[in-house]
Amino acid sequence: MNKMKKVSNTESLLLFLKDWMLVIGIITGISAYLVYLRIPSIHEYGTIIEASIHTIQPILLFLMLFISFCRIDPRQLVIKPWQIRNLSVQVLSFLLFASAVIWGIHSQCKAAEWIVRNRLLFETGMLCMICPTATSCAVVAGRLGGDIAQVVMYTIIINLTVALIVPLTVPLLYPDSEVTFITSFVRILSKVFPLLILPCLTAWAVRAFMPRFHHWVSLHTNLAFYLWSIALTLAVTIGTRAIVQSHCNILLLVGMALVSLFCCMFQFRIGGYIGRDYGCTVEGSQTLGQKNTVFGIWMGYTFWDPLLSVSGAMYNIWHNIRNTIQLYRHDHNSRTSSR
Repeated sequence: MNKMKKVSNTESLLLFLKDWMLVIGIITGISAYLVYLRIPSIHEYGTIIEASIHTIQPILLFLMLFISFCRIDPRQLVIKPWQIRNLSVQVLSFLLFASAVIWGIHSQCKAAEWIVRNRLLFETGMLCMICPTATSCAVVAGRLGGDIAQVVMYTIIINLTVALIVPLTVPLLYPDSEVTFITSFVRILSKVFPLLILPCLTAWAVRAFMPRFHHWVSLHTNLAFYLWSIALTLAVTIGTRAIVQSHCNILLLVGMALVSLFCCMFQFRIGGYIGRDYGCTVEGSQTLGQKNTVFGIWMGYTFWDPLLSVSGAMYNIWHNIRNTIQLYRHDHNSRTSSR
């Protein structure tokens, strides 16, 4: 009897963790950085802690995508019509924001002056719209019942697109900068390759030459969820650090928060509408709404204004709140219908 009760308690704990892992990750990530700020004695280890996070996070992202690729037959990776439409939404929205900023820089009218004064808000929109799909999107979409292969395919498409389109606009947005198309392209590609292409090649090599290990990985798909939980906590910690260290004007922070919230809601909704026409509501919504915000933060302070890292941090909070609600509803409905 006690053994059965112990098993039941363990199952209840696992269900609780699955339902609220995002909330736990967000609270833990925020708390970890705030606790660090309150303990001066550990500040001297800040550089080591930061270096450790920057080392651990890519490894977690690599492993998550590797597990996702192990579940996919390479022949499943084909481009779908909904993916083209999602891509068009991201690219055209990004170009719309970018064009407004470029026009504001070179024009002398009052509207242009207003755009220049609020440039960070427009660039927040740029960043939130073009930021590529998160590596962990396949994990979340899989739990929501989506097709992992289609999600991974879109993740590849949008990352390669970002590597091309962002470098094209950097010289126009910052004409005084020494950053060229080639240097931007190489820097982004150097980020994309090890975290996107390499896991794909590794998974296919394992499928071909290590079938037993490949089978074991395919059976332990929940491992990706737990890796994602750790990566989420680290991402929120980085985001909290970006917000705290930004020293932004409060009105600017509120404006960036509202723009990032609008972009988040818009992309989840429009992606769902696009995907619904093809029977891929989950895939369309998640690939457009769930972002690789760590990559977005890096793009912000590397190619645009360092303060844009705050926008990525805020978007990180919004899309994780949305995912928490989605996962809770999905899991709750699944358990209710199975009774």
